[in-house]
Amino acid sequence: MTKQAPAEPEPVSADELLDAAGPALGKLRRSSLLDVENPISAKDLSRTLVLNIVLEAEGSERTEDAREITVGGVAAHLGADPSVASRMVSDCIAAGYLIRAASQRDGRRTVLHLSPEGRDLMARFRRHQRSAFEAITSDWPETERLEFARLLIKYVASQDALRPTR
Repeated sequence: MTKQAPAEPEPVSADELLDAAGPALGKLRRSSLLDVENPISAKDLSRTLVLNIVLEAEGSERTEDAREITVGGVAAHLGADPSVASRMVSDCIAAGYLIRAASQRDGRRTVLHLSPEGRDLMARFRRHQRSAFEAITSDWPETERLEFARLLIKYVASQDALRPTR
């Protein structure tokens, strides 16, 4: 990945900095993570949106906050129409990354689980994300890289805390 200098000057005032934060966050998902070593295909990159929601739900099963995820839950998490979420989930199932199963809490409901292939893809995606982060911040001082990572995690946790519970 070749690095280029920022196209725009860095904001100087607090207002300019805060105004620039939102658009910068919007660019994160659109940025070219496909350019790092061992890229994830664009199609699988799109699938990771759904797989990550299921993975997070499965991770919460080890806590008191256990939850099962359905197609409706995926739609709500993505802020997408249920038919769009259904197509995305069906694509992940067809690719072998998700499995539909009966809910252990209510057998009338169908819930989603990652397949072994889905777990493998998500492990590869996590390695890919780390490689991208390291490549993008390679010329940053180590203290700034770690502080940015810490603050980014804190930001996402605060955002998650604002979500209504499902």
